[in-house]
Amino acid sequence: MDKALCYKIGYVAKTHGLKGEVTLVITEAINLEEIKSVFIEIGNNLVPYFIEYFSDRQDKVFIKFEEVNTPEQASLLKGASIFLNKSERPKLARGEFYDDEIKGFTVTDKSAGVLGTVTEVIQAGASRLIQLDHDGKEILIPVNGPFITSINKSSKKIAVDLPEGFLEI
Repeated sequence: MDKALCYKIGYVAKTHGLKGEVTLVITEAINLEEIKSVFIEIGNNLVPYFIEYFSDRQDKVFIKFEEVNTPEQASLLKGASIFLNKSERPKLARGEFYDDEIKGFTVTDKSAGVLGTVTEVIQAGASRLIQLDHDGKEILIPVNGPFITSINKSSKKIAVDLPEGFLEI
């Protein structure tokens, strides 16, 4: 699978139990119930793995992949990145977005005008931050909050309304 056609959803943190299960760290908002398979990065290749079953407990996700039946087999996946095909990703509600979708979008503030282009979306604990370059200075804008007023995917524009003094911080 071509990596450009996929997006990263997390990675294998460690093995779990005696049946070949692994613990995942999920970095994207996904519904595992809708996913039958994932791609795991092994070397420079994305290899398909089919999900046998999964479980959520507290803040952890445990997955059992088909044909991974021992802790030794599971340990070979430790640290590997996990991807989904972009064409198969679940639809999001209006106004929501996947992190990789908005890279390159132009951010415009209601008062200050064009601020720059989104270079990255950063996960900082429970918060997501849009990172952009504004006149050679890195700006981080919280996704969860009152600042983003609209996201237009077709025109690749994000409108924000930042409080006075935000850009000077």
